[in-house]
Amino acid sequence: MTHSTARAEPMTSNPSAPTASVIDRWIFVFMAVWFIAITLTGFIPDSLLKIAAVEAGQRPPFPMVLHAHAVLMGSFLLLLLAQTLLVATGRQAMHERLGPIGAVLAAALVVVGIVLVPTMYQSVWGALQAAPQEAQAGIRQGLREFDNIMLLQIRIGFLFPVFISIALLARRRDSGLHKRMMFLAVAMALPAAFDRMTWLPTSLPDGPLTTDLYPLVALAPMFIWDLVRMRTVHKAYLIGLAIAVPTSLVVHALWGAEWWHTMAPRLVGVAP
Repeated sequence: MTHSTARAEPMTSNPSAPTASVIDRWIFVFMAVWFIAITLTGFIPDSLLKIAAVEAGQRPPFPMVLHAHAVLMGSFLLLLLAQTLLVATGRQAMHERLGPIGAVLAAALVVVGIVLVPTMYQSVWGALQAAPQEAQAGIRQGLREFDNIMLLQIRIGFLFPVFISIALLARRRDSGLHKRMMFLAVAMALPAAFDRMTWLPTSLPDGPLTTDLYPLVALAPMFIWDLVRMRTVHKAYLIGLAIAVPTSLVVHALWGAEWWHTMAPRLVGVAP
C-alpha cells in the first residue's frame, strides 16, 4: 500500500515461466477482488435486513461511528485493489504516491474501531435497561454473547495494526513481505464478514474456531500459489502465525469464562 521499492522477490522454481510470470503479477489483484467479494457477500444481505428493521422501528438507527467504520473499511479495500492494479500494470510511481493514504486509512480504522466496540455494547446495554421484564432475559443472553464477540474485536484491533506496521516497515527493503502482510492484516478482519454468512457452518456462539479457520480459507489462493511457485512457506505466513496463534489461544481460553463476562462490561464502562 505504500512505497515498495525493493527489488522483485526471487522465485525458486520455474513452472511454465510465462504463465507463472503472469500469475505472479496478478495474484495480488485477484486476492484484493476476492477479499472485496467476501466482504460484500457477508455484509450486503445482513445490512439490508438491518436497514429494513430500522425502517420498521424494530431496532434503533445505526450510530454514526458504524457508518464511519463501514466507509473507512470500504475505502481501504478499494485502495488495496487500486494499489495491486498499479503494481501489476507497472505504475510503481503512482503506487508509491498513494501509499500514505493507506497508512492514514489504517490508522483511522483502528481509532474508529476503538470507539465502535463500546458504542455498540452500550447500545445493547441501554436496550436491556429499557426493555420490559419479559424481554430482558433474551437481551441479557445477547449481551453475554457480545462479551465473547468483544474478544474477537479486541484480537482484530491488535492484529490489524501490528500486521500493517510490519508491512510498512518492510516496504522499502522487502516488497514480498510488505504486500503479503497487507493481505494478512485484512484477512484478520474478515471473520466479521464470514460470520454474517448464515449459510456457512459456524462454531459460534459456542466457540471461536471458525473465526480462526475462515481467514485461512480467504488466504488460501495466495498461500497455495506461493507454495507452488517458491516451494517453501514465505516468511510472512510464519510471522503471521507467530503473532496470531497466541492471541487465538487467549480468545479460546477466555471464551465463555465467567471472569471475562464480569470484566467485559467494565471495559466498556457499563458495569452495574
